[in-house]
Amino acid sequence: MNKQKVKFKDKLIQAYKDGATSGLIFEDEREKYIKILDREGFPTIKDEEWKYTNLLPILKKDYKLSEPLTQVKQESLKEYILNDTDTHLIVFVNGQYSKDLSSVDDEHPFVCSLDKAELKNPLILKKYWGNCLPKNPDSLVALNSALSKNGTFIYVPKNTVIEKPIQILYVTNGVSDNLFLQTRNLIIVEENAQVQITERHQNLDNNEVFTNTLTEINAGANSVVDFYKIQNDKRNCSLIDNTWVKQEKTSNCSVDTFSFGGKFIRNNLNFLLNGKYAESNMRGITLIGQNQLVDHHTLVDHAAPYCQSNELYKGIFDDNAKGVFNGKVMVRPDSQKTNAFQSNNNLLLTDSASIDTKPQLEIYADDVACSHGCTIGQLDDEALFYLRSRGIPFKEAQAMLMYAFANDVLFSVKIPELKEKLNQIIAEKLGVELNIEL
Repeated sequence: MNKQKVKFKDKLIQAYKDGATSGLIFEDEREKYIKILDREGFPTIKDEEWKYTNLLPILKKDYKLSEPLTQVKQESLKEYILNDTDTHLIVFVNGQYSKDLSSVDDEHPFVCSLDKAELKNPLILKKYWGNCLPKNPDSLVALNSALSKNGTFIYVPKNTVIEKPIQILYVTNGVSDNLFLQTRNLIIVEENAQVQITERHQNLDNNEVFTNTLTEINAGANSVVDFYKIQNDKRNCSLIDNTWVKQEKTSNCSVDTFSFGGKFIRNNLNFLLNGKYAESNMRGITLIGQNQLVDHHTLVDHAAPYCQSNELYKGIFDDNAKGVFNGKVMVRPDSQKTNAFQSNNNLLLTDSASIDTKPQLEIYADDVACSHGCTIGQLDDEALFYLRSRGIPFKEAQAMLMYAFANDVLFSVKIPELKEKLNQIIAEKLGVELNIEL
């Protein structure tokens, strides 16, 4: 098995040497990152941060590193996007930008592909590329930085409010099985600017796909960023999602993650509160069954005083599904007057479903208000009995309780059509038809 793991790593390194993956900027930076991959290799369960999630079975496949841009009809995307809301839409097919499927302003692009940004905004791209990342990132972040070919560039200038939400859709559709893709988002929201963004990865056929994606969010002073991740891919798809957020003073940034589909999902969400009075919000709903796995890893680094972070993750696990939550809040010595709250609540619907949860606080300041906690349980039998005594069938009664369980996360969604779409997905996953206002 180790031989297989090394084989895939060597294949990626050789692809870099052959120039097969070249296309994005900063060759010297790319070389630095490929050396990290070569040195560190892929994480295993021996690594503390991957103790409960085994990546090795995913790496055993003989992945193809590219796929031609195939024909995709606009009609086939309808269920995956917001259709009744006026939005900016950017679509990639097999990692390549599709102008025909996208609806963005090519004349004055604040949203475009990264390769176009390299031509139109090279100075801004150079300034912010890798700005949110640590000096020595892990091997998966390094892999993306070294070998990603394209992705989404969003630039919101100072004092600008983007009225329409931005939709990012990464679509796979091809003839090859075992496709490995790396996509990247670079988001820059300057001082006093605002934006709402949704992101989705979606396979349109039944081929197996493994995506390693990386998002950087630079939130300037007094900016507002709302980022929604919808994860409801087919059961043959795996996703490693790395998101790094850097916030300046009085900024407000929220990242909401809705994990419903896919075989293997690992979400790494990292916040750096780098200026006074910044506020971070992390919320998530996981609803999975069968052999699915969803792993949420979060890190909130309070590097400035008077900041606040709020973290709430809800999980519902059916059949033999497995969940992981590992959340860490760090408060540095000079970060006095910090408020940090972290909560992870889970429902196990069967005896074979499981959750490994590890909330953590690491505090080096003495004038703070911080709390963390987790719960693991089942549906309330008394509440279930009450609903059934009122004539509500068992399945519908279960669904109503699970809706109520998830409601405080769904309530935070600011885009009405997105909230409605999430409501529909949850009802479908629960196998019921309920018209509940969330």
